Amino acid sequence: FFLKKYEKFFNTILVEPNPSEEEKIKKKYTVIEKGLWSTNCVKKLYITGKNPGGTSMYKPWKEGFDLYNPYNNYFRHYDITDEIDVECTTIKDSLDNLNIRELDYLKIVTQGAEYEILKGIGGGANYLPLLMCIRAHIFPIYKDTPNWTEMLNYIYKLDYMLCSWEKIGAHITQSPIHMGMFFIPNFLTEKGKDLILSRENEFIFLMLIFGQVRLLQSVSKKLEFKLNSNISKIRDKFFD
Repeated sequence: FFLKKYEKFFNTILVEPNPSEEEKIKKKYTVIEKGLWSTNCVKKLYITGKNPGGTSMYKPWKEGFDLYNPYNNYFRHYDITDEIDVECTTIKDSLDNLNIRELDYLKIVTQGAEYEILKGIGGGANYLPLLMCIRAHIFPIYKDTPNWTEMLNYIYKLDYMLCSWEKIGAHITQSPIHMGMFFIPNFLTEKGKDLILSRENEFIFLMLIFGQVRLLQSVSKKLEFKLNSNISKIRDKFFD
């Protein structure tokens, strides 16, 4: 998720609804042993045994994969080898049950279910993150997934702004087929400003470890951070 030297600063919580995969990680991390969704429900999980990372609440879609990798039979790695019913809960209910008070960093890479999971974050400010990394499928490779613009519109309504994205994987179009999209609270709105200022030091830390120096300096100046004089002197090794 980030450089190992930063791991000690995080209380990492992972989500793994597949029992066979869950055992591999629960010895090291706190694990939510359910699926995440927008409501408490039971969903079908389609397991791609040849490529566990392709497992999804949605069925893989061959036509979408033709845009992703049309020149070989890569889709065979997404053959469904098993289907299981999993109990699902929401981000809010999961963190409530773990007695977690706040969520600073959220990463969702769930093969098309990102939007549904985000809708379960709750209406209060406690679980609105300071930084989000969300996988977006510009061209769907799973059947019946929501359009990525619906998810983007929902995130903007939560008073977030897009600050970075990175292309993931090869494709035959001239736009990314997958993107890792990074969002921070929109510091130009009152709601976004209040969220950042409520956890000012945590926000600074996250922005630094993810290399968002220039943006951090702009936010710090605008919101008059306590450490603004120090932040203004940080050198951005990529752009200075």
